Amino acid sequence: MTTFAEIAAFGGVVMVGAMSPGPDFAVVVRRSAVSGRGYGMAAAAGIAVGVFCWVVAAATGIAALLAASAVAFTVVKVVGAVYLGYLGVRALLAARRGGAVEVDVPSRGQRSSWAAFGEGLLTNVLNPKAALFFVALVPQFVTSSVSVLTLSGIAVVLTVVWFVTVANLVSALRRVFARPAVRRGMDGLTGAVLIGLGVKLALSNAK
Repeated sequence: MTTFAEIAAFGGVVMVGAMSPGPDFAVVVRRSAVSGRGYGMAAAAGIAVGVFCWVVAAATGIAALLAASAVAFTVVKVVGAVYLGYLGVRALLAARRGGAVEVDVPSRGQRSSWAAFGEGLLTNVLNPKAALFFVALVPQFVTSSVSVLTLSGIAVVLTVVWFVTVANLVSALRRVFARPAVRRGMDGLTGAVLIGLGVKLALSNAK
């Protein structure tokens, strides 16, 4: 696989992961729908910083362990595959149920942009599922021709692009975005992709 193909593949998986239903998505939707576009974008920035932390941590810390231990790689691979499958099945079930998005109202003390940024950052950094996702993903793409900095930059840019887009769409078109048919389509598509990625990961090896 060429460097461009590796980068494209990594970017595609990161984008699918960012678009999958989860706490990051819920935070941006809530902040955008209730507090406004700026707050949703601040939460998106916090999530992007969290993603950067996970990519660097996975590449510089756990990647060495995975490279040296076939057992460790297998354990993380299986856990990562199961997690991706879980996300995919949950997305498909959400699509079957109608894909409704619940939006709650933050208290007055949580309405600043910094609070929204912190909420996005902590939601991502303290989510063990995000750790499993990047631990399973990043080591497969770190090579002599693809640096950690490159992967981190790609992950941050794509995360920002997606969640800033969500923040703007929800704040400007919240009625349209809340329609069950729209969310059903997104859940169905991302669910199928995540299950496929989980199967591919389960069949992969350390080399």
